[in-house]
Amino acid sequence: MSAVPGARFKVDEDLPAEVASLLLAAGHDAKTVLEQSMVGWHDDRLWPAIVAEGRSLVTADAGFADARRLVNTQGLGIVLMRPWRESRKAYVELTRSLLASFDLGRVAGCIVTVTPESIRVHDTRK
Repeated sequence: MSAVPGARFKVDEDLPAEVASLLLAAGHDAKTVLEQSMVGWHDDRLWPAIVAEGRSLVTADAGFADARRLVNTQGLGIVLMRPWRESRKAYVELTRSLLASFDLGRVAGCIVTVTPESIRVHDTRK
């Protein structure tokens, strides 16, 4: 299943820049926390800024995997990267897997958890 071009993402500071590069190469609009000078922002400050930009979040921070964050966010979602061991290579591999097998147009209203074994979707709208 191919990705739907045009999805908008914010890549959190806990992920390598290659994640944003892969999203961009796949036709998505991806900005990083680093390039927008948001490094070190507390989650309670960062999340409203992401919502205001109309972006879904790509992160390794399990603290964002709270479905209550998606209430009243106009169809935004959260992609949670969960490798067995954290490394630049692991995050790049998870991103490639996500792009190859998941329609990113389906992220709206969902928490998508990506592991080396699976991609799980929790639809918070149900």
